[in-house]
Amino acid sequence: MRETSVTDSGGWTGRPVPFPDVTALADAPANSAAATASPLLTATAVRKIYRTGAESVDALKGVDLVVPSGEFVAVMGASGSGKTTLLNCLSGLDDIDEGSVVISGDDIHKMSDAKRTKHRASTMGFIFQAFNLIPVFTSTENVELPLLLAGTSAKEARQAAIETLERVNLGHRLNHRPTELSGGEQQRVTIARALAGRPQIVWADEPTGNLDSETAAQVMGLLDELHRDGLTLILVTHDEGIGASAQRRIAMRDGEIVLDERLR
Repeated sequence: MRETSVTDSGGWTGRPVPFPDVTALADAPANSAAATASPLLTATAVRKIYRTGAESVDALKGVDLVVPSGEFVAVMGASGSGKTTLLNCLSGLDDIDEGSVVISGDDIHKMSDAKRTKHRASTMGFIFQAFNLIPVFTSTENVELPLLLAGTSAKEARQAAIETLERVNLGHRLNHRPTELSGGEQQRVTIARALAGRPQIVWADEPTGNLDSETAAQVMGLLDELHRDGLTLILVTHDEGIGASAQRRIAMRDGEIVLDERLR
């Protein structure tokens, strides 16, 4: 496993603990034949229209995208290009007007709202620019809450939360509340929260936007480690440096994919 050598204000040594069972988060490694033969995500002719009174804006204009299991994709573009809308529509957070999004064999936009929410909870994790942690909850409680809401037993949720926090080197911050954590530690709690349910795919929207450059590099190093261990990651960013760290880079402009290139 590749290791880094930086230290954040929360005491992270930059030497991440091994992630021996993170491969369970994805259906197959990124370079496997199975991943190539059976894409984790297939989006076809996805169109999204925002309407305000008599005005309408084509936010997505018939987007096609295929993502194999285990791939790390950076979605880039200027403000208003459609990159966050793409993430929201592919993950099922937003409805679409036309097209289809198939994840793990299921067309998520043909599901009822309740079924789509359940599907999202069981197959996906989310990391946002805002940490969205509950201030009165400890790190452990913040990570276990989505599991409890999804029906996991209290004992299993607590165990999964602790194990996942330990994987992101926060075993010494289990009982700390967000105000007692550095920005980098808070974002690692959100990463643990996204991973605790062992999702097949993780969506990240500007996950380093609220972090200084050094802490952002540390968080990206952790996400890269997780990808190398099998995690499927689709990340929205405006940062060229972060985009360059991905396995594959997509550029959006005016609601369309104008560039799709493999970086490594």
